[in-house]
Parts: sequence; structure tokens; C-alpha cells
Amino acid sequence: MALATCGALVFFIPAVGLALLQLPYDTEYEVIGYSTSEPTDPVARLQRKIDSGEVELQFDAQSGYLASLLQHLKIPVASQILVFSDTSFQIDLVSPQTPRAIYFKDDVYVAWPKGGAVLEVSAVDRQLGAVFYTLSQKESNSPRFERQTYMCLRCHDSYSLTGGGVPRYIMGSGFPDQSGQLVSHQGWHLTTDQSPISQRWGGWYVTGTHGNQVHMGNLIAKDAADAARLDLTAGANLTDLGELMDTSPYLGKHSDIVALMVIEHQVHVQNLITRVNYDTRTALYNQQMLDQEPGRDPDDRSAATLKRIETIAEPLLRAMLFVDEAPLSDPIAGTSGFSAEFVRQGPRDEQGRSLRQLDLTKRLFRYPCSYLIYSEAFDALPDLTKKYIYERLREVLDGQDRSEEFAHLSDADRQAIREILEETQADFPRQ
Repeated sequence: MALATCGALVFFIPAVGLALLQLPYDTEYEVIGYSTSEPTDPVARLQRKIDSGEVELQFDAQSGYLASLLQHLKIPVASQILVFSDTSFQIDLVSPQTPRAIYFKDDVYVAWPKGGAVLEVSAVDRQLGAVFYTLSQKESNSPRFERQTYMCLRCHDSYSLTGGGVPRYIMGSGFPDQSGQLVSHQGWHLTTDQSPISQRWGGWYVTGTHGNQVHMGNLIAKDAADAARLDLTAGANLTDLGELMDTSPYLGKHSDIVALMVIEHQVHVQNLITRVNYDTRTALYNQQMLDQEPGRDPDDRSAATLKRIETIAEPLLRAMLFVDEAPLSDPIAGTSGFSAEFVRQGPRDEQGRSLRQLDLTKRLFRYPCSYLIYSEAFDALPDLTKKYIYERLREVLDGQDRSEEFAHLSDADRQAIREILEETQADFPRQ
């Protein structure tokens, strides 16, 4: 499946007889060792518990291992989002009548196509970034997650978008036809929290209210010409999918608009964390090789390397502070209970404030600093990278950097974010 056909969160094309082919990541990012390193992500850790007998996955006749897997990975059913564009390798099973369900938390994604031979699973590894797996939907005494590499990364790299490959997640939007096929490549959008609401969620079901704002969800087109004249209000403010599809086979009845907004931010920042990790570790490795040259002081880090690290890290800082986030013109509310479950996770400061608190009136979050600052992947960034990001955060939050790109942060925002981080992020520098 080519990237151009994607209209959704794309993942999971398994390797069939191609596992031994060399990945570009292994040649361009040798220090990472993507295909040869042993993952330590949540799925890999769960597999070890299954192997030891500590965990037993329960099989269900209708959804296979899905419900049990979500339970053990602590993924809420309320996170369910439904995509009906053909973006799975099991595309024959996906259509507007039988969308693929995706469930997620901060660092794991599970996709279930109704009647699929496998569950499609991905987790964020603290060193490797996105790692892809399948889990057979045949009942077994020893369920095993099979790691997928080469074929998944035909879509799940960033060569075609940013000029240098790292494993990534993709969130996209485009109008499909009745079979789920994209009707026009020109109408496809790669979406993040910076994308206008009007360009989001083509090929997705969307439940929730959003006032006069329109989006591309809940609609199908006959062809490209039909897509160009679709009335977007026809798919707006839908709170019940019953007239569009049969939700009874699914664990939930919703495709929550807030969950869709959160996952768009999440995959954008996760992709940047992975890129920063790969590029920074490669720069430091190259510097280490230079330091071994005769007569060179190994303690004298190249100014060019330090500048390179700053250049690499700055886009991540901007994304974490929601620079260029698309504003909301009307309040947004979901339908599945996802919002309450998401906010409940914390952590919170002594005043009860959390980076997970939602705004949903003018912007996504009440305090615009990404909760992924607490993630294992961010924590595992090289010390020099985290030092730079923390220094830049302090410059912005202390009001030293008042450049236009951070003008969306009021003085009250900056103070609140700084105080939350000082109380909830152990290695964030205090004043």
C-alpha cells in the first residue's frame, strides 16, 4: 500500500519473507540499531510476562484477544477511534460499514479490523521509537507478538516527508469512496494539531459536538469531483453512529473527537522525539569518532556538533509548546468519556493542575505544554538534548523569550506551566 492511499493513522504492514532486507535506518543510523536491537517497549515487556506465566491473555469469540490485550496494556475502550479508509494491510476487511478500530494510550496503539487474522500493534520504545507488531487472532496457549520491520517501514518512515528516515506514525485525512479507497490524492492531508479542523478526519468517523466548525469526517464521496462539492456540515456534530454503521461488534460505540485531537498531537510529538533521538545520538557518535583522531582533545566538543543538537531539538520544543496550533472557534465535546479518563491520569501539582487538563474552547489543552514530557522516550533523550530543551523551556516560561512564535502563551500560562513542571517533572531545573 502506497502512502498516497493513506487517509488515517497508518500502521502495520507485516514483513513476509523480507525480514532480512537491510533497513535504511540500520545504515544511516547505525548507532540506533533499529532492526537488531531488542525492544524494551510496553509490548515487549508484556510478552515477557506472558512467557513467564505472569499474564494470560483471554480469548473472546467475537474480538479475539482484543479486550484482554487492552486490559493488560491499560488502554481505555473510551479511546476508540474508527477509520474506514483503506489504511491497513488487511484492507479487504475495512470499509465504511466495517471500520478499523484503533485504541491507544500514551505509548501504545492497538488496531482491530473486524474479522482480521491479526491484531495490529505498535509501541514507542525509549530508544527505537515506533516498533510494530502483529498478534495472531487464532487462540493459542502461548500468544506471541511478532515484530514487523521492513514492510511496515515502507509507509512508516519519514523519507517522503522530511528527507531523512526515522520510524514514524502517520495521521492523515482524505475523502474515501464507498469501498474505502481514497478518491483523490490531491485531497489528502497529513494532519497534526496545527491542521485546521476543516482539513481533519477525512476517512474517519467522528462523534462529538464542535459548534459551527466543520471537518471532513463521517463522509464518503463518489469521486474527486463529488468530494470537491461535499457539504461538510452533513458530517458535523454527530453523536451517534447508528445511522452510518453497525457498532454492535465493537467494544465501544464512539469515535471520539477529543481522542482524535489528542492522538494527532501525540503522534506529531512522538515522531519528533524519535527524530531528535536518532539525529542527536548520531551526531554525538560522529563527534566521538572525531575525538579519537590523534591530537584531538576528547573533552572539547565541537561547536558545530552542539549547534547541530540545538537545531535538531528546536522543532521538538516548538511542538511541545503548541506553536502554530490551530485555534478553535467553538467549544468541542466528545461522547465516549475519553476526556475524563485522559485528564484523570495526571500527574498533578499541589494546586491540582495537570498538563493533561483540556481546554476545548479556544485550544486543545488548558496548559499548552505536552504531557509527553513525562514519557519514557523523552526521558531517554541524550543529556545534552534534554539540557537544551529544558534551558529553552525556562527561557520561554520565565519570559526571557518573548518572540512572536510563543505569543500564544500568556504570562499566566507561562507561570502555571513552569510551576506544574517544577512540581511534577523530577529533572526539570528549578529556579
